[in-house]
Amino acid sequence: MAGSDHAAGKRPGEAWIAAYTGWVIRWRWAVLLACVAVALVLGSGARFLTFSTDYRVFFSQENPQLQAFETLQKVYTKDDNILIVLQPQQGEIFTAATLGAIRELTAAAWQLPYSRRVDSLTNFQHSYAEGDDLTVEDLVPGDAELTVARVAAIREIAMAEPLLVNRLVAADGRATGVNIALTLPGEHQDEVLQAMAAARTMVDAFRADHPDITVAVSGLVALDAAFSEASLADLTTLIPIMYGIITVALLLFLRSLAGMAVTLLVVGLSAASAMGLAGWLGILLTPPSAVAPTIILTLAVADSIHLLVTMQHAMGQGADRRAAIAESLRVNFNPVFLTSLTTAIGFLSLNFSDAPPFRDLGNITTFGVIAAWIYSVLFLPAFLAVVPLRARALPAERSDTMARLAEFVLRRRRPLFWGMTMMIVAMALWIPRIELNDQFVNYFDDSIAFRSDTDFAMENLSGIYQVEFSLPAGEEGGISEPGYLNQADAFAGWLRQQPGVVHVQSLTDVLRRLNMNMHGDDETWYRLPEARELAAQYLLLFEMSLPYGLDLNNQINVDKSSLRMIATLENITTSEVRRLKDGAEAWLAANMPASATEATGPYVMFAYISERNIRSMLTGTGLALVLISLSLIVALRSFRIGALSIIPNVIPAIMAFGLWGLLVGEIGLASSVIAATSLGIIVDDSVHFLSKYLRARREQGASPEDAVRYAFATVGRALWVTSAVLIAGFGTLALSAFEVNESLGLLTALAIFAALVADFLLLPPLLLAIDKEKKHADSPSVLAHAVD
Repeated sequence: MAGSDHAAGKRPGEAWIAAYTGWVIRWRWAVLLACVAVALVLGSGARFLTFSTDYRVFFSQENPQLQAFETLQKVYTKDDNILIVLQPQQGEIFTAATLGAIRELTAAAWQLPYSRRVDSLTNFQHSYAEGDDLTVEDLVPGDAELTVARVAAIREIAMAEPLLVNRLVAADGRATGVNIALTLPGEHQDEVLQAMAAARTMVDAFRADHPDITVAVSGLVALDAAFSEASLADLTTLIPIMYGIITVALLLFLRSLAGMAVTLLVVGLSAASAMGLAGWLGILLTPPSAVAPTIILTLAVADSIHLLVTMQHAMGQGADRRAAIAESLRVNFNPVFLTSLTTAIGFLSLNFSDAPPFRDLGNITTFGVIAAWIYSVLFLPAFLAVVPLRARALPAERSDTMARLAEFVLRRRRPLFWGMTMMIVAMALWIPRIELNDQFVNYFDDSIAFRSDTDFAMENLSGIYQVEFSLPAGEEGGISEPGYLNQADAFAGWLRQQPGVVHVQSLTDVLRRLNMNMHGDDETWYRLPEARELAAQYLLLFEMSLPYGLDLNNQINVDKSSLRMIATLENITTSEVRRLKDGAEAWLAANMPASATEATGPYVMFAYISERNIRSMLTGTGLALVLISLSLIVALRSFRIGALSIIPNVIPAIMAFGLWGLLVGEIGLASSVIAATSLGIIVDDSVHFLSKYLRARREQGASPEDAVRYAFATVGRALWVTSAVLIAGFGTLALSAFEVNESLGLLTALAIFAALVADFLLLPPLLLAIDKEKKHADSPSVLAHAVD
C-alpha cells in the first residue's frame, strides 16, 4: 500500500507536511522536551481543581425554576437541610429509651456547623390550654421523666398531629426524623463537606451509644456532598480501568511495546493538559465534568492508532523508520486533524446546554481533543524517531477478513440497503416510548451513602422530594384575613388529595390548633379563626412563646403578607411532578388568582432540567451538524459525498435512542447531550472510510466497487479497533457511581457501535447508489492520501 501511495506521488499541497515531518525528526529531542514542559506547566493547574458541592450548579442563572426557588428563599429563609432518620430495630419509637435518644440527638444537632434550626419529635412545639393561659413547650421536655403514662400521652399527641405525621413521624410510628436546617454562607466549597463531616461524626457517636437504632442521613446538604463523592469516585476508579483497557487493546492490536508506550504517553499528556487547563481557568469539577479524563483517554487513542498503523504498514513493506514516520504523517495529518475538528465541534456544542456542568464537560473534553491532536502529530513522531522499532507485517488473515467483508457488502448491497433502512425505521419507532425522568436520588448508585440512606428514609419515614409554594396575601398582615386563610386551607386540602402527596405543611394547621387551644382545647373549635384580629393575636401570642431558633420565619415572611406551603411527595417521577405543578398552578389561578404563584423547589428544578436542556441542545446539535457537514464537504471537495456523509452520522443516534427505548424506556439528563457528543465522535469512521474511497476513485481511477474494496482493505481494520476502544472506553462509564454518566456512556457506546455498523453495511451501498462508473480525474483533496 505504501508503494502505491508513493507511486501516485506527493501532491503540491503535501510539501509542507513533508517539511514539517523533517523538522520534527530533526529536532526530535527538543520537541519531546518542549511537549513535556508544556504538559507540566498546563498540568500544574490541576492543583486548583475543586469539587462543586452545590446541586444548584446544574442550573444556569437564567433557569426560571432556579430563579423562582431563589426568590422564595429570599422571602423566607435560605436553608439547606440534613435529615437524620431513626428507626428502632424492634417496635415503635414511642419508648422511653428511644425518645431519650432522640432528645440527645436533637440537642447535639444544634452544635453542628452552620446549624440554624433543629426540628424533631421531641422539640416539637406543642401548645395546649392551661386554664386561661396558652402553654407552648417541647413535646418531650428535657427535664421530663418518661414514664409509661407520659410516653403514651406523647404518642397520642404525635400521631394526631398533622404537622408531624408523615413529616417527622412515620404513619406507623416505627420511624422518626431529626431535620437540621443549615444556613451556609456560600463563601467556599468546603462548607458542605465540613457540615457533613460533623454530622457523620455525630451520627457515628450516636450509633455507638444506641446500636439498637438504625440511622440514615439524607437531605439537601447530603445531596450536595454526594455530588462531590460521586465525582471523586469516578476519578479514582474509571481512569485506572480505562488505562487498563487501553493497554490491553494496544498490546493485542499493535503488538508493539513502543507503540503502546507512546500511545499511553500521548493520552496521558492530553488528559493532564486538559485537566490542568481546567484548573487554571477555575472550572469546578462536577460528576459530568469529572469523567472528562476518561473520555479524553478514549478519544486520544484513535489519533495514535491511525498514525501507528500506517507507520507499521510502511515499515512492513520495507520503509525505514524515518520514511515510515514521514509516510504516516503525510497520509494521516489532514484526516486526523479533521476528525479532531469534528469531535471538538461536537463537544463545543455542549455550551448551548442549560446545565453548566455539561458546558464544562464539553470545554474540558475539547481541550483534551485539541491537545491529543497536537501531541499526536508532534510528540508521537518525535518519540518514535528515538526509540527502536521493528517492522511487523500485517497477518494475512486480518486482511482476508476485511476483503471478505467487502465482497459480502458488494454482493448484498440491495438487501443490506433495504434491511438497514427497515431496521433504522423500526428503531426510530421506539424513541417516543422514552420517558424523561430526573429523580435526583436515582442519580447515584448504592455505593454512595446518600442513595442508600435516602431510599431508607423514603421507605420508612416519608418522601424526600418537596414542592413549595409562596402564597401572597396582597397586604401587610394579610395572612390573618379569614377569606385568605380559608382559600389557603382549601388549597392545602386539594394538595393532600393528589396522587403522590404524603404530607402538606401549612400554617392553617397551626391556626386551627391555636383556635382550639384558646377555647379550652374544645375539639369543636378545631377550625380556622373567623376574625382577622383573632388570627393575628393567636399568631402573635404563639410566636412570643416559641424558643429561639424555632420561630415561624420558615413559614411566613417578615411582614406577614405571605405564607409558605410545602407538599412532601413520595418517590414519584419527574413527569408526575410536572403534572402536579401544572395542576396546582391551575387551581391557584382559578381559586386564588390574587395569590397565584409558581410551584418551586429543588425537585421541581430537576423535573424540568432534561426538558430545558433538550430544547437548548436542539440549537447546539443542529449547529454542530451543519458545521461538521460543511467541514466534510470542504475537506472531501465533494458536495455530493459530503452531503451523503450526513446519513451515517445521524443514523447512529437514532438507532441508539431506539434501542434504549426498547430495552430501558426511561432516561434523564444524559439524553440532552448524547446527540451532540456522539455526533462529533462517530463522524470519525465515515471521514476515514470516505477519504480512502475518494482516494481510490481520484488517484487510481478505480471503479466504485474497487474503491469500496480499497477502503475496506486500507481502513477497515483500524476502524473496528478504534471503535472497539471507544466502545470499551464509554462502556466503562457504566461503572460510574453517577447515573447521568452511566447513561451517557452506554448511549454513546451504542451510538459508536451503530456508527460502525452503518459505515460498514449502509455507507457502501449508498456510495454505489450515487457514485456511478464514471472515472474521476486526479484532483487534489485534503484527505486523498489517508491510509491506515
